[in-house]
Order: sequence, then structure tokens, then C-alpha cells
Amino acid sequence: SAHGEQWLPRAGLDALLSALKDRGYTTVGPRIEGGAIVYDEVDSAEDLPAGWSARQEPGVYRLTETGGDRVFDYAVGPHSWKKYLHEPVVRLFATGAAGEWKACPPKSDTGAPTAMLGVRPCELAAIDIQDRVFTGGPYRDPHYASKREGAFLIGVDCTVPSGVCFCSSMGTGPKAKGGFDLAMTELDDGFIVRAASDAGQEVLDALSLSPASKEQLRAGEEDVQGAATKMGRDLDTAGLPALLNSNLDHPRWKEVADRCLSCGNCTMVCPTCFCTTVEDVPSLVAPAAEEAADGQAGEAIVSRTRRWDSCFSESFSYTVGGNFRQKVKDRYRQWMTHKLSSWHEQFGTSGCVGCGRCISWCPVGIDITEEAAAIRETPLDGSLPAGEPLSAYWPPPPLEPRGEAAPGSTETGAMVPCEARVIAVYPETSDTFSLSIMAPAPVEERSYGFAAGQFNMLYIPEVGEAAISVSSNPLGKETLSHTIRACGTVTRALQKLKPGDRLGLRGPFGTAWPVHKARGRDLILVAGGIGLAPLRPVILQVLGERAAYNDVTLIYGARTPQDLLFSRDLLSWATLVPGISVKVTVDTADINWSGNVGVVTELLPELAFRPKSAVAMVCGPEVMMRFVSRDLLELGLPPASLYLSLERNMKCAIGVCGHCQYGSKFICKDGPVFAYPDVSHLFGLEGI
Repeated sequence: SAHGEQWLPRAGLDALLSALKDRGYTTVGPRIEGGAIVYDEVDSAEDLPAGWSARQEPGVYRLTETGGDRVFDYAVGPHSWKKYLHEPVVRLFATGAAGEWKACPPKSDTGAPTAMLGVRPCELAAIDIQDRVFTGGPYRDPHYASKREGAFLIGVDCTVPSGVCFCSSMGTGPKAKGGFDLAMTELDDGFIVRAASDAGQEVLDALSLSPASKEQLRAGEEDVQGAATKMGRDLDTAGLPALLNSNLDHPRWKEVADRCLSCGNCTMVCPTCFCTTVEDVPSLVAPAAEEAADGQAGEAIVSRTRRWDSCFSESFSYTVGGNFRQKVKDRYRQWMTHKLSSWHEQFGTSGCVGCGRCISWCPVGIDITEEAAAIRETPLDGSLPAGEPLSAYWPPPPLEPRGEAAPGSTETGAMVPCEARVIAVYPETSDTFSLSIMAPAPVEERSYGFAAGQFNMLYIPEVGEAAISVSSNPLGKETLSHTIRACGTVTRALQKLKPGDRLGLRGPFGTAWPVHKARGRDLILVAGGIGLAPLRPVILQVLGERAAYNDVTLIYGARTPQDLLFSRDLLSWATLVPGISVKVTVDTADINWSGNVGVVTELLPELAFRPKSAVAMVCGPEVMMRFVSRDLLELGLPPASLYLSLERNMKCAIGVCGHCQYGSKFICKDGPVFAYPDVSHLFGLEGI
């Protein structure tokens, strides 16, 4: 504080609220509603929960009277401040009557900024974490950013922790360390107030306060230090990320799953959980008088919305290949290991701030600190990883400045598609087709050139969106082809498109096959089923630069001869191109088939390659890739020369919806192409 810590008498709370109102803020703070202390708009000090606290234990939350006048004599309730920054439902774009897609600007572009009164230190830490998720990477979410940039945060030091609090373990409390404009420590007759921003100091100056006395400062410090010794829970965080990452098969996951209802309460009340899904809302459901996409009054035909989702829902990890997390133990393990382990690698901090909400609001009282302690007590290998407690790393390092804008990171956000037009739809097999589209002209920062292995998000209004690998030549920029198996609502709708029809396109996204690393070396390509589509651009690129590569071998397997993709290409590559060997096999053959019958691994021993100077790229069903990887490594291929393309449920394609979480990676932005060593510790584990 420029003028040190100031003293705000209890009767001065209304003056503080008036000063915020005079500066155009809508003030939100704690108030009692529905038997809980929640966050809502407050107009005066009478709205605040003076004399009330809450008893919290596993599966328990009950309001209690304190007999005093303090207004912040509680820990946290079911609401977190993220609902004001990362809103539960956001309208991304809409289709107007003329058929065009236009982005919906963030609501705060026209609304009053929000002043948040009573933000606990653990919640300030949670806001810092969400800043990292939504504004710290190459894709800056405009809806979150607009809310965050206008927010005025008034923190309150915690002096009364609850029975489920463990912020001391996480280093996030009980004293507010930063991230606020103003912070207060409550005493019986008033508040010690300090400013940490120019906006905060301006509000303090308007109140004409006196400096806090030494006695008041001493009393405040004693209360805060006392809170640190009264935490209801403790979490030993020394080496915790490594501990959880090395115990993914621990029997404790099954034990907790026997109690877990998979209801998602923990994710809904958590102040850092950020998972979302997207859906189309037609005008029959959307409010009839909604503002049109172009900002003018009118009715939207379809609104594309983003809403909170939970990794505990069964559909969260569903793909056309099945549900990768079918069991409750898989989903609980995913949530807890992400919070306490893999979040560190992704965002430079723990995803847990020790608020304890997930413990209180779990219907069966599952305690994350208890679960971590149980695994620490009986690690699978009998040893415990070394490491400092997480509190030693809080606050985390400052957010790095954003570099060059990533493709699609326009002011409207990477979630808004551009229009593309269908050139042709032609069948490949009985259930697979190729969709050729005219790529749109570059718009602002967007570029529609792609690298082999990347994917696009293809969108049809009122139907949905799907992540589809590009199967055309990366050396040609005018058209894009996507080879698609019609097996779901979106893919079947794409199959019905006609030349001239429009569809939405976002991308390209994801990592590419490292074709450059194969220059001057032998190249081995192994594909199963539809997995040949993401590898086809590699072959086409190699053909266009043939002299740069040594021997090229393609091994391809399908269910039946009728299921073989790109039959003409296969024949052409096998007979007309020197130095390319094509080996094809099928699981089941008819009397007309004279080729190989069996799985692709049976063809690997026939490979004639120099293991130490070869590069292998594998794409297909995950079980097939596991066996191919095993056999290639046994043949002497170095692990670092083996690359895999993985599939998971991708909703956003930019690493902010959580659906494609894979250990510490997001398949959409860290993949889909991975070097084998980066995923070998997870590859093959059930439920990951």
C-alpha cells in the first residue's frame, strides 16, 4: 500500500460500496441464500452475512450463528468466483437470418465491470490459475479475458478456516499474498485494509481512512497466524505429482470408486476446474428476442454455446472408438491426478488451492487429502519420490508474455469457424468417404496451410462439430480433403453434404508428423483401418520430395478387402513409384483376395531397414499401435524414432475444454502426434 495499511471502521463498509459504485462497478459479495453463504449482488452492508458462519465436514455444510458482528467469519461456500469470470454458459457465435456466422462479443463489452468483495486467499490463487488456463497460452479466451480485465478484487484474509480447509498445505493462504486490488483483515470492530494496485489505492484514497494502529495490526496478524494452525485438513505435498504419476494402477482408485457417485459435484464447486463442452441451441429453445450475431436486434437461428462440463460424466471421454474412461475409478483418477500432478506440467502450478469445497459438497464425503495420504502410505514400488512441498512453489512464476498469435486466435476467439464450401463428396468404402472442400482465404491471423498429421474441426449448424484429420497433400494449398468414417451424428451429416454446400472450418490444429526427421533415412509407415488417412499426407509429401528420403515402407491393415482405403493410391504407390514398398493385409478375406491375411504385426519381421537410421510413424486403433510399437522396438528401432497419432474426444481443439486430457498432455494441442517416449508410461494403461 502506498500509504501503509489503513483502518476501515465497520460502519465504513457502506462507504466502500458507494466508492465502488461511483466508479461504475457492480459489486458482488457474500450473502445468505438457500441455506448457504453464496455470492450475489450486494447493495449495502446489510446484505452481508454478519454474525453467520458455516460448519463444514466431509459431506456436510450447515449454517451456524456466531453471536458476533463479523461479516467474513466463514470459509467458503458452494459458489466460487469463477462463475463471474469463466461463466457457466457462454454464447460463442450465432447464425443470423441471412445465414452468416458471426461471433458474439463478450457480454462485459457493454456491461458494468464487477467488483468482487470477500475473495479468500485460496480463491485469489484459483483466479491466478484460471488466468493461466485462459490467457496464458497462445489462445486467449476473449470471454474470460474481458471479464477478468475489468474485475476489481477485494480479498479478505482467512481468520476462521473450516473443517475441510487445507490452504496452508498448498501455500495459498490464509493470508492474501497477491492478485488483489484491495485486501482486508477483519477484526471485531472493523478492517485493516491494504492496496496492491493503482485502482485499489484510488478507492482507499476516496475513503479518507486513518492508518491502522500497531495494536490493530498485531491483532490482525495473530488472527491470520492462528488460522494457519486451525486448518481442518492437511495434505503432504512433498513429491506429490511424481507420487501420483507413478501409482496410476494403485488399488486405491478402485476403493474410492466403490464410494464415488460420479455426480460431478466436486468439479462444479471447484474454483479451478475449467472443463467445458459446446452445443448448438436452435431458436425454438433459445430466447426468441435474443440479440442477433451482428449485434442488432433480431432472432438468431442457431446459437453455438459453451457450457461447463465435468470429467465425471460418462460422455466426457467418448470417441468413435469407445469410451476411454468407462469406469468410475478411471474418471476419479483422471480428476485427482490432473489436480495434483499433471496440472503442474501444463500450467506451472497445482490445480488445487486447498479450499476443501470438493470434500464438503461430495454427497458421500470423499476426501482428496485422505486419498492422497492412502497412496503415499502404500506406494506400488515401496518408495516415495523426493521433492519439496507445493507451498514452496507458491506463488507460481509470473505468466509468460504471449508470443505470436496462434492460428485462429483472433479477437473473436479460436472457437468461431470460417466458412468453407464443399467441392465433392465421394465414397472410399461402404462406411467411409472423402470430403473435399475449398479452403477459405486467410482471415486476419488465420492460415489454412497444414502440415501432415494435423486436423481441422468441421462444423454443421444444429448438428455439431468433429475433429477430422486432413488426408490431402500438404504441398498443395487450394483444397483440403478429409477422409471420414460415417459412424456418428456429425460424420453422417458430413456425408450427406453436396457440392456447393457450406460448412464451418476451424484449424489447422495439433502437432504434425516429423517428416523432416525422415530425410536421408528409411521411413516406415504402419496404418490400421481409417489410420491410413492421417498418414496419406506423409506419403504424398514424400512423393513430392522423393529424392530426400531413403527406402519407404507402408504396411497397411484393414478388416476386409472391401474396407481398404485409397485402393487406387495403394496400387499406384506399389507399382509406379521406385523405392516404396507397400504391404497390405486384411483380417478376413474372401475367395477373390490373393494378398496377405492377418494382423499388421505379422508383416513387421519382413521389414528390411536399418533400425538405427529409420523413422517409424504409426496410426490406427490404440491396441494395434501398442503391439506395433512393441515389435518395432524389439526389432531395434530407437524409441525416439517412433511416432504415434492418438485419438481422444476433442471439443475445443485448443487445450481449454479438458476432454482430451492424456496424463499431462492435451491430445489436441500437444498431439495428436507424439514421440513414443513422451507417452510410453501411459500407453496401454486402461482408462487413461
